[in-house]
Amino acid sequence: MNPNIETNPLLDRLPKHLQQFIKPQDYSDYTPINQAVWRYVMRKNVDYLSKVAHSSYLDGLKKTGIEIDSIPSMYGMNRILSEIGWAAVAVDGFIPPNAFMEFQAYNVLVIASDIRQLEHIEYTPAPDIIHEGAGHAPIIANPEYAEYLRRFGEIGCKAISSHKDYQMYEAIRLLSILKEAEDTPQEKIDEAEKAVADLQNNMGELSEMAQIRNLHWWTVEYGLIGTIENPKIYGAGLLSSIGESAHCMTDNVKKIPYDISAANQSFDITQLQPQLYVTPTFSYLSLILEEFANKMALRTGGLSGIQKLIQSNALGTIELSTGLQISGVFTNVIEEDHKPVYIQTTGKTALAYREKELVGHGTLTHPHGFGSPIGKLKGFNLAIEDMSPKDLQAYSIVEGEKIKLEFEGNIIVEGEIITGSRNLHGEIILISFKNCTVTHGETILFQPEWGNYDMAIGKKVVSAFSGPADVNSFDLINIVPSTQTIKAKHTAVRDELENLYASVRDIRVNKKSTAELQNIFNKLKENHKNDWLLSVEIAELLKDSSDSLLQEVLAYLEQLKERRPEIAHLVAGGLD
Repeated sequence: MNPNIETNPLLDRLPKHLQQFIKPQDYSDYTPINQAVWRYVMRKNVDYLSKVAHSSYLDGLKKTGIEIDSIPSMYGMNRILSEIGWAAVAVDGFIPPNAFMEFQAYNVLVIASDIRQLEHIEYTPAPDIIHEGAGHAPIIANPEYAEYLRRFGEIGCKAISSHKDYQMYEAIRLLSILKEAEDTPQEKIDEAEKAVADLQNNMGELSEMAQIRNLHWWTVEYGLIGTIENPKIYGAGLLSSIGESAHCMTDNVKKIPYDISAANQSFDITQLQPQLYVTPTFSYLSLILEEFANKMALRTGGLSGIQKLIQSNALGTIELSTGLQISGVFTNVIEEDHKPVYIQTTGKTALAYREKELVGHGTLTHPHGFGSPIGKLKGFNLAIEDMSPKDLQAYSIVEGEKIKLEFEGNIIVEGEIITGSRNLHGEIILISFKNCTVTHGETILFQPEWGNYDMAIGKKVVSAFSGPADVNSFDLINIVPSTQTIKAKHTAVRDELENLYASVRDIRVNKKSTAELQNIFNKLKENHKNDWLLSVEIAELLKDSSDSLLQEVLAYLEQLKERRPEIAHLVAGGLD
């Protein structure tokens, strides 16, 4: 693979808060055993998947330049992916769902650059380069599917989480790390599994993020396409698992027509899936995605949207009917007749219009929160945003006037107007007051001593979504996971085994004499009695020769299958 870095323009436009998750892919970190694991899985997969995968898979392998014999270089992949309008970046294991989806919205494929251990060759709960590079990347070469993935990212990154979602993310990340790491004590894995199970059983009502992650799982990760009677594989989790890709085609796995109900079907990353969903076409995926998006606060707004943001206890945004966007941590909403009449944030808040922060209304201006009435004035049919300059003059809503505005829901704003801001259509979106008092009945919501008061204008909340309107308004750097993946340990025994794998690889790649194989095999039998893959590779090199060593290796593998029945099918698969 080309070790030189190949740039891709898509990566240059990624915002800094996404760039923080990117780590370099140090190709020299991949050991000869890693390369053998990649090669085994890819040879097995391509042979089997040519029969059961969607036709886009094999086409995509060619288009994306993913080799069967070598772990792909991220930089080589980037050069090739750029031709189909995508890019790839390396990350450390699972990253937060919102970030993962936002990368997709930028047409960037996130690839966990570590690779599973030989002991987990069939399946690992941890994301790795086999799953991402050999699973996700090839299908992206299908334009219809690529557009679904991009759109999914665009919508998914706006989904509102619950406070338990992040706990679940951290718990799953830790479990995947512990299960993939070598020599993890069983009690630690049991403890981590219990933490995930406890959270799964106590998530309460599923948040938007939990629901859209379910849709992602049952399509992008574990999706089937075609008919119930004759489904084909396109989900990356299935494409990258030599065990589950075969298991999913059996009658042990229930096949269900894909529809929006999949949003409420939870999953367990540590188990084989008991059921899978079948979509008739890739375009149908986009249809269901839009159906789900129509139910999200992103499109419905309203009181429920604000309440979802309050429950999330995280940075979010509401957009008013004037286009004014308020970003912060929402902590309170006053309602009347199931409508919001006053909203309140706590802590740093920023105001924006069309995803651009309003000049003078960043977090420095609003460091302690922001509150504003929402809706119409009491007894007025005309909302402030719909008033013409003549109307505003008639109602004394002009600069320099002292005014008392009584909104529906008994919200009263009383003060002297300083100025107003308008949107591109000339509608007022913000009015600033001095000497202002805001009350709700007997409750004081704002008083003159706190400084000038900025009142948002909007008769209703048209949208509510996760994250800020303008990503530059907040410091989103260092929102990184609390755990890191655990690297394989270096020992003298392990290093010797790596050297034996390297020697066999060298013989195969450089077409050298096989005379050295006897010596390699003797060391393998003597010092590495549990290893099976290198014996398979030696048998492969000898398969067309009359060397007696081939019979010796095959006999040894038969003994190994008896001694380690759990790997018998892997040995048989490799020899096939």
